[in-house]
Amino acid sequence: MEYRKFYNGVEIPMLGFGVYQIPKYEDAKNAVLSALKIGYRSIDTAQAYMNEKAVGDAIKESGIKREEIFITTKLWIKDFSYDGAIKAANLSMERLGVDYIDLILLHQTMGDYINAWKGLEKLYKEGKVKAIGMANCYPHILADICETFEIKPMINQVEMHPFFQQKLNLDTMKEYNVVPEAWAPFNEGLRDFFNNTTLVKIGEKYNKSAAQVALRWNIQRGVVVIPKTVHEDRMIQNFNVFDFSLSDNDMKEIEKMDIGHSEIVNHFDPKWVKMLHTFTF
Repeated sequence: MEYRKFYNGVEIPMLGFGVYQIPKYEDAKNAVLSALKIGYRSIDTAQAYMNEKAVGDAIKESGIKREEIFITTKLWIKDFSYDGAIKAANLSMERLGVDYIDLILLHQTMGDYINAWKGLEKLYKEGKVKAIGMANCYPHILADICETFEIKPMINQVEMHPFFQQKLNLDTMKEYNVVPEAWAPFNEGLRDFFNNTTLVKIGEKYNKSAAQVALRWNIQRGVVVIPKTVHEDRMIQNFNVFDFSLSDNDMKEIEKMDIGHSEIVNHFDPKWVKMLHTFTF
């Protein structure tokens, strides 16, 4: 396993396991148990995923020492206030069955994320959270946060894959020493992702799949990846991306795939923003 180190010295595995869209308790618990058995040691969940308890129970049942597993969760907009963030974080710890969380993110930069960030700063200083960060944070907002607050985000989790490469965001994170992390590293399968000609052709040189090439591409850019699947064979395939390296020419070929925008979400659409604000769970 390869790692990225936050500016505070905490390390995060370059490859984690995501549990987005696995809301059923047994499904989520079994998926995490399988991932841990395979060797994953970073689990990414969120309050909005409605599976924190399943994740916590799986970790406990696995028998693996707590300090060997890196747990990430995220707070939702409805709890974005100073007191709200602190209360929500404590509820996450209760559901996960832990007395500290490795990383907590603000899931969207909407609502009162300013005071919510102040709440995370307090939790970080108290040692209840080992690292704090943002999710879905665009370059101008990230720069403003880094210029404003005492504690900068350690990480920014955004959609990032060959079709949406986010170069400006990546450059901004590098400038402020913020670790980039990619959700939806496979573009949620859009554009026939797993059969993409460029990715498949590159993969043939290394006896690797299009998915493995996409993960390796992001990892070589210094981007942490958290692919999600409930299929154990795909978990194994996603895990086996540290035994090869893409050439400079491979990286340049993949760079040509960028379309410059998301086809999954549009945070600049007022209707989408309204939907996120009214989302309940």
